[in-house]
Amino acid sequence: MSSRDVLKNASTSASYNVLLQVMFRLLTFLLNAFTLRFVSKELIGVVNVRLTLLYSTLVFLSREAFRRACLSGETGTNRSWRQVVNLLWLTLPLGVLWAVLLVCVWLWLLEVPDARTVPYYGPAVVLFGLSGVQELLAEPLWVLAQAHMLVRLKVVAESLAMIAKCSVTVVLVVFARGWGLYIFSAAHMVYTGFLVLCYAVYFIRFLGSEEAEKKSFPLRRVGDLLPRRADGEPLVDRTLARLTWSFFKQSFLKQILTEGERYVMTFLNVLSFGDQGVYDIVNNLGSMVARFIFLPIEESFYIFFGKVLKRGRDARSQKQEDVSMAAEVLECLLKLVLVIGLVISVFGYAYSHLALDIYGGSLLSSGAGPGLLRSYSCYVLLLAVNGVTECFVFAAMSQEEVDKYNLVMLALSVSFLFLSYVLTWWAGGVGFILANCLNMGLRILHSLLYIQRYFQSSGWRPLRGLLPSPLLLLALAVSAGVTAVSEAVFCCAGGWLRRLVHVAVGAACLVAVLVAVLLTETRLVQFVRTQLLDRYTKKHT
Repeated sequence: MSSRDVLKNASTSASYNVLLQVMFRLLTFLLNAFTLRFVSKELIGVVNVRLTLLYSTLVFLSREAFRRACLSGETGTNRSWRQVVNLLWLTLPLGVLWAVLLVCVWLWLLEVPDARTVPYYGPAVVLFGLSGVQELLAEPLWVLAQAHMLVRLKVVAESLAMIAKCSVTVVLVVFARGWGLYIFSAAHMVYTGFLVLCYAVYFIRFLGSEEAEKKSFPLRRVGDLLPRRADGEPLVDRTLARLTWSFFKQSFLKQILTEGERYVMTFLNVLSFGDQGVYDIVNNLGSMVARFIFLPIEESFYIFFGKVLKRGRDARSQKQEDVSMAAEVLECLLKLVLVIGLVISVFGYAYSHLALDIYGGSLLSSGAGPGLLRSYSCYVLLLAVNGVTECFVFAAMSQEEVDKYNLVMLALSVSFLFLSYVLTWWAGGVGFILANCLNMGLRILHSLLYIQRYFQSSGWRPLRGLLPSPLLLLALAVSAGVTAVSEAVFCCAGGWLRRLVHVAVGAACLVAVLVAVLLTETRLVQFVRTQLLDRYTKKHT
């Protein structure tokens, strides 16, 4: 597959993933707004922080290293997919071990919530652990689908699973409110069950079909999806296994950085369950755009960089056509996420209070809620840049460099936990965001230095993507001032008419910023139109 084809597939995948994440965030957004009217914030805190942390820790530590290793390199050319499938099935026993360990910790070492406000905590912990193990049954199929760009499968499977989860939650919240945590445990089991079912049904129909032949799919029968030894081959590829082990060691540290605030809240009890619920809701609102735009871009273009560039070689040792394309794509991606992040930071400050008041009423808009969301709006900018820079760095690093970076991640993890604990006692929930900002800044600095060294001997300078045009900066600065004044004058205690005026002012400022982008960032506009929008629209025409 040529580099151009890889770019096309990565762009298509990113477009589909953005669409998928938009739908997910909207459904979750509406579901949270609905459940806020029926259940206590303590219950929401236990579900969204403690139980979700159990699930995310289990699946991340069980599969992340396998995903990164098996989706890097020349996946479809010089790799035995029989050995890859065998390696991927190791996620299941690993997941069982993690489930047993984590369930014991959650049941016996952590503070148990009051059964009167948060009933059925013990069974819920077990069910969330089982749901994580259940999802791992589809892991070999997920990797096969991603590696061979079966992007519509992921969209359909996760869409059906999310719709089923939301439906079960709504029905049980309305008609069986006394079930407590059983409501959310049952909904999560349904979600992971639907994922596994959709992937299994698809591959049963896909294998041996004409479509599989056209795509030169390496497996022919359903039995090929199960682990077994091929004649003349080791059970697993040792090089791939060593790379997996390197990523596995790193996954501990990355999980701490990703979910650090939840670990601090869960193990150090710096916030009550109710405050945890408010923080998590605000955190989900603040990260909505980051998750449905930045994360799909990172996942899709990690595959692109991994296939176009040879791991562990600098720019001079690569095919220059591939390096040129990688540099151009990296520069455009950096500019894209930078512009989006700046827009979120500027307009998030002036519209945080209004957004929380509309979404959750005084439960969220009073107290620390608006300050949390304003802080998170600034953090989103760092989150956006870090996602793209690490996307490139992890795809280009050699195994030895990955191992060395584990030491950097260890230092960042320790400092993050310390800063989170100290800053939370000083500034409450905002302290978590400040600690994230400091650590994210250090991660970005490390990635920028690596990218600078990588392209130093070449003529490409992709880091120029982090330099927005003066006109765009001026438009953003004026918008920040105008919307701040508008909030002070019109929002948020003067009725709906004054709020609409505040929204209209923001809309006008946003249009001015978009005009500045169209006038000055022509390469970015061309990249978005040709590599993201066109790929998606062509698939639907």
